Amino acid sequence: MTMNAPIRLMLVDDHPLVRDGLKARMDSVDDIEVVGEAGDAEEALVEIERCRPGVVLMDIGMRGIGGIELTGRLHASHPQVAVLMLSMYDAPEYAQRALAAGARGYVLKDAPSSEILGAIRTVVGGGTYLSPAIAQQLFRAPAPAARNQLSAREQEILRGLGAGHSSKQIARDLGLSVRTVESHRQSIRRKLDLAGQAELIKYAVEHARRGIEHP
Repeated sequence: MTMNAPIRLMLVDDHPLVRDGLKARMDSVDDIEVVGEAGDAEEALVEIERCRPGVVLMDIGMRGIGGIELTGRLHASHPQVAVLMLSMYDAPEYAQRALAAGARGYVLKDAPSSEILGAIRTVVGGGTYLSPAIAQQLFRAPAPAARNQLSAREQEILRGLGAGHSSKQIARDLGLSVRTVESHRQSIRRKLDLAGQAELIKYAVEHARRGIEHP
């Protein structure tokens, strides 16, 4: 047994078989203790108060309130709890949205259990973890940052993207059509010489974080 207290882990997934499999694997590890489980957002918000985990291993694709929205709620109410997103999606846009919502890591469901265990230990230690396939796409050399080329409207949309909002949500917030928001997104990409949607989301999130760090 380890001398330090075990990592208190909560599992959030709407598939009981998945939770059972994860719990069985975690129970075989000395330094991790599964202290709670939840099958949906409502249950998770109640259970986190009871079990006080250090880490929440969160399924991204739950029915009803999804993992990204729930991560935002948990980050607001329990910022000390590390959320590690467990996802079947290897598109970097999902990872960026998860990180923008407050997740400290993003690991793929088909990753070996050793990687998931390593990710748990990384985020509880204060680090950030991304599955290698995601990290390779996200952390290429950054595109030129020419923010002053953007119009005021484009900067508003960029801030929305950096906050993890979808085009539909941004359109609703700004009183625009979704088509107009998408058009602005294309314009932002062109002005900043960004290769695709993943690069746009990456830039938006990094810009949002710089704004928080340097008001």
